Amino acid sequence: MEKSIKSISLNQGITLGVILTIVTVLMYVVSLESFTKWWLGILLLIAIIVFGVIASLKVRKALGGYISFKNAFTSYFITVAVGTAISTVVGILIFAIIDPEAAQFLNEKIIEMTLETMEKFGAPESSINETIAKMEGQNNFSIGKQLQSYVIRLLILAVLGLIVAVSVKKTDPNKA
Repeated sequence: MEKSIKSISLNQGITLGVILTIVTVLMYVVSLESFTKWWLGILLLIAIIVFGVIASLKVRKALGGYISFKNAFTSYFITVAVGTAISTVVGILIFAIIDPEAAQFLNEKIIEMTLETMEKFGAPESSINETIAKMEGQNNFSIGKQLQSYVIRLLILAVLGLIVAVSVKKTDPNKA
């Protein structure tokens, strides 16, 4: 892998990680309940993908305007992996080490939201009770759960990265 691919991607990933960290800390300080807002999760996902696309485009420019599928995907993946890893570490620090009570509060909010949603959709009482009992026994913000979420997020982002790589790749007609 060329140095420019790695350095551009790492720089973009670190920038993404810093931005995600700032957003996470602001959400923590301003309103813990913002962690339960689905639309905020969608916005952050879009921001992560945009950073991956920008990294791929910057690498393509650094390579003279042409980039292979492999290099486009690699630059995207390094960026999103580094950025979301930094964000995950910050989440672990906040919710598993610094303020586990905040994690408990959020777990309770998630249970409340799930209960409301299931009731709204007319789920049977037995199904609701089973789901809530299962949820009460787990901590969505434990170190293990956050690492598991990171891996799942990375898999989803990798699939999206394949689409990005197909869109960004540009073959040099002189080498074809």
